[in-house]
Parts: sequence; structure tokens; C-alpha cells
Amino acid sequence: MKYRIASILFLIFGWSFAQEKDPDLFTLDASFFYGTVLEHNPDIQHLITDHPTGLILSYNKKTYGFKEWESRYNYPDWGFSFIYQNMKTETLGENYGLYAHYNFYFLNRNLNLRIAQGIAYNTNPYDKIDNFRNNAYGSDVLSSTYLMFNYRKENIFKGFGLQAGVAVIHYSNANFRAPNTSTNTFAFNVGANYLLDYGKEPEFIENTDETDYKEKIKYNIAFRTGINESDIVDMGQFPFYIISGYADKRLNRKSAIQLGTDIFFSKFLEELIYFYSVAYPERNISGDEDWKRVGVFVGHELFINKMSFLTQLGYYVYYPYDFEGRIYNRIGLKRYFGEKIFGAITLKSHGAKAEAVEFGVGIRL
Repeated sequence: MKYRIASILFLIFGWSFAQEKDPDLFTLDASFFYGTVLEHNPDIQHLITDHPTGLILSYNKKTYGFKEWESRYNYPDWGFSFIYQNMKTETLGENYGLYAHYNFYFLNRNLNLRIAQGIAYNTNPYDKIDNFRNNAYGSDVLSSTYLMFNYRKENIFKGFGLQAGVAVIHYSNANFRAPNTSTNTFAFNVGANYLLDYGKEPEFIENTDETDYKEKIKYNIAFRTGINESDIVDMGQFPFYIISGYADKRLNRKSAIQLGTDIFFSKFLEELIYFYSVAYPERNISGDEDWKRVGVFVGHELFINKMSFLTQLGYYVYYPYDFEGRIYNRIGLKRYFGEKIFGAITLKSHGAKAEAVEFGVGIRL
């Protein structure tokens, strides 16, 4: 009898354990798109000659709430995608991009917003002799971001589904090398998706975590660096260094607010000041102006599992040389390694004009 009871208990607990295991379901999708390059800057008007076309291929990991954070964001997908885009002008060539992305769902999971960040390869970047008209892409390796908003239905018939909507695809090297006018493509897309192991979908697990994520004020120190160039072609690439100190206050599971200071050491700016002092005497630049800057900023951090999305808005309080205005902004991703150490990749810009891609590390105390 005791062996029969043990067997029953084993089956019950074994079944319960199986129900708690993430089934690791994935979807594959493919979309064709057709669009237009937006004239965000009159300097690229000569590059807009036809309607670009392309293909988006994606691999998506489904979530069902087996991890606490998943239910708080309505069970998003995460995955990787590939974009091929024919810019439909010989000057711009073609782009091939690889991305990491999240898919967020709305309205009973019928509407899908994808946010993706990655790198792209351009086949015909600027060359002062062979391709001087391409003032959009100064290098063959580009930073790329795309947003896609679709009506999406999965598993309509034996795992197959459909999606259609709009997308915006951005390419820029973030002033890694001049020129860097960049492009933005607005496109319509239509495609199909397939859910692997479609017969094994579990029920969504509701969040039952009642943890209070509020924290006392924490103090952060971050160091960022990279290479960039001014808008003067062939002036050269120079390193920059940024030291940041800020306080943050965790408000809840998703959000924290920040207040801090940045100190900027941008060598390209030192070279630009010297160049203007020699080449354009009518600007009344002596060449002795200080190229260092100090800013104060406020920010917000959105936590998604071990990743977080960072937005900051700053103002230069020490600004001896006028370059692109006193207001700057920063957006990017952070990845926590344990409770205190983090890495970050961020884009610093003045409005829509990028200054640099920053690679950073920091500690939260």
C-alpha cells in the first residue's frame, strides 16, 4: 500500500514539476516591407530616388510567466532578427542588419510592438573619390534601430499565423566617422509566422510576487568611452572619456529615477576648435577655448529582468565652447551583473543629432 501511495505522490509531484517547467516555445516569422526614406534632413534630399524594399526574418522566444518579470510586461517575446534592405539607389547601396529585440503585446495580444537594436553592414559607404554623394553613411558598419507595430495572429492553422503593420528602420554610425547624416525608412510590412511545437502551449501564469521593490537612494559611478569624429570629413577619429556620478531612487519593480553629473573629455572637440581657429578666422575663435564640458542630468531607468532601458536629459553647466547647444540627451541599455556591477551601451546626442555611441561600466552602491 505504501508503495502505491508513494507512486501516486510521485506522479502528482512529477506532474506539478512538469507544469512549472518552461516549455521553451519559439516562433519564426518573415515579413516583406516596402517603404520610403524620410527626408529628416535636407542634406539627404538627393539620395531619395525610389522606394526601398526588404525582408525581416525573426526568431522569438515565447514567455508565459515562468519568470516573475514576464507577467509584469504582459508576457513579451525576446529574440533575434535579421534585416535585408535594398535602399533602391546605387549611392546608398544595400544594408544587412542583425538585431536583438523584444516584442510587447497589447489589446488581447492582437497588437505587437517590437523594439530592436543592432548593427548593420552597408555595401557602399561614403568615399571621397568613388562615392562622394553618400553623405548619409560614413562607414560600412552602422548602428541600427527599428520599431515595428503589427497586427499579429499566431497559430491560426497548425502553428501558422499572419502579421501586417508598419515599421521605422534607422541607420547611423553615431559620428563614429564622418559624414553621418543617417537615414530613416518608414515602411509597410506583411508576413507570416510559425509557432514551433504549437500543441504544447501552456496557460499564462499570473504574477503573485508581492515583493516591495522600493529602495533607499543608491549612488552610482560610471565610466564611458568610445571613438568619434566631428562633422568635418577626414579630420580624424579621437577617443572620448566620460565620468558620471549620480543618485537613483528605485520606486517600484519597473522604475527608478536619477539625478547626476557628467564630466566630458572629448578630444574631437579640441581638434575642431583648433581647426576653426585656423581655417575660419571670421568666427573669432582663438583656439585656446576649453574643450571640456560638465553637465547635470535627470533620468529614468526601466527594469526588464537583468536588462534595463535608460533615458536621460542633461544641461551643460560648464560650456566654454558652443557645440550643438547646451541641452543633451542619452538613451541606451544597461545589463546588471549581480547586485552592484553593470555594463551599458548608450547613445549621446543633441536632439536628433548624435554625438557618440558610449560603452560604459559602473557600480551601484
